[in-house]
Amino acid sequence: MIIPDKWNLRIPGPTPLPPRVQQALIQPMIGHRSPTCRQLVQDVSLRLRPYFGTEEEVMIISGSGTSALEAAAISSLDPATEEAVVVVTGAFGDRFAQILTKYRMKTHRLDLPWGTACTPEILTHFLKQHPHISAVFLTYCETSTGILNPIQELATVVQQESDALVIIDGVSCIGAVECQMDAWGVDLMVTGSQKALMLPPGLAFIAASKRAQARMQNISTPSFYLDLSTYHKEIKQGNTPYTPAVSLLFALDAALKLMEDEGFSHIIQRHHLMKEMTRRGIEALALPLLTDDLYSSPTVTAVRGRIDASADEIRSFLQARGILIAGGQKDLKGEIFRIGHMGYCDPMDLFPVLSGIEMALSRLTTEPLYGVAVQAAEEVFTHVSSTRH
Repeated sequence: MIIPDKWNLRIPGPTPLPPRVQQALIQPMIGHRSPTCRQLVQDVSLRLRPYFGTEEEVMIISGSGTSALEAAAISSLDPATEEAVVVVTGAFGDRFAQILTKYRMKTHRLDLPWGTACTPEILTHFLKQHPHISAVFLTYCETSTGILNPIQELATVVQQESDALVIIDGVSCIGAVECQMDAWGVDLMVTGSQKALMLPPGLAFIAASKRAQARMQNISTPSFYLDLSTYHKEIKQGNTPYTPAVSLLFALDAALKLMEDEGFSHIIQRHHLMKEMTRRGIEALALPLLTDDLYSSPTVTAVRGRIDASADEIRSFLQARGILIAGGQKDLKGEIFRIGHMGYCDPMDLFPVLSGIEMALSRLTTEPLYGVAVQAAEEVFTHVSSTRH
């Protein structure tokens, strides 16, 4: 029996909200052009910079992460004269390609098998075949597969092989993994509110390099709301060009305070620990992981089902008991389930999920697996805890 309104939410976004963030959302409304709101916009924009690894302004859009992906695309390429490479390692790389196609931009897709990362060698070979590109679009964490692409190395390849802008979808990992946008030579970095930043959906954030800022001033792609040159001009004055989602700005302020109290290096370590606990627990159950360890994401883990216990059957069993995990998307629909472990989540939150999967497999296969995954995860947790003290 499920207690109403009580869920163990372990999907890769939206993620659970900390109580302080929930409280911030119900603060009294203020004028969106008031000095108080301007100061709030200036403050949160500045405090977002460390999570991007940049000294540039972080622009704020009231919209989903996809709105920022679209803004990045149409503010950096002229469809009449320029072409782009899009690296597709899953559903969200494919979304970048769809956005470019919608605006009739000449697009070269580098499609890789879902569940594998793009390596520097693969990208180098592909770029040599397309020497006239103006931008390369990459996905940092591919949410649909649990891949973490090696952005630092891939950005280096782009710089070695071309003068193209490096444009990154970091929606499902910024705030949980290392990001050194300036040092890595990334030109546009995009993220959204409802993932590692522990907010409801509705805000998107973009930082632009000096090179991208110059390009934004000379792009003719028609856009009004998503014209990044307008956002960049206004953020320098502590404004957004259009009405911001004020309550979400209150929530962002509260979430950033929580992150600052924990410290970014500790946040990165926490997410890495949760990844290792999840993966070792799943392996102990003889369930196939979609990705290998080298390129696995600290924020989401993708798992294949078995012949005698499909991914959807496992998901349904957990959902009936109040544990929500995600299914596969597009090419992987019905083939995998995905466990989100980012944002307002700690190692102890993972044990009910792993225990639930044990119960599902024990019920579906009649093979007694109680405690197997939990023990493997506990061993990881205990080992890491002992080495830190």
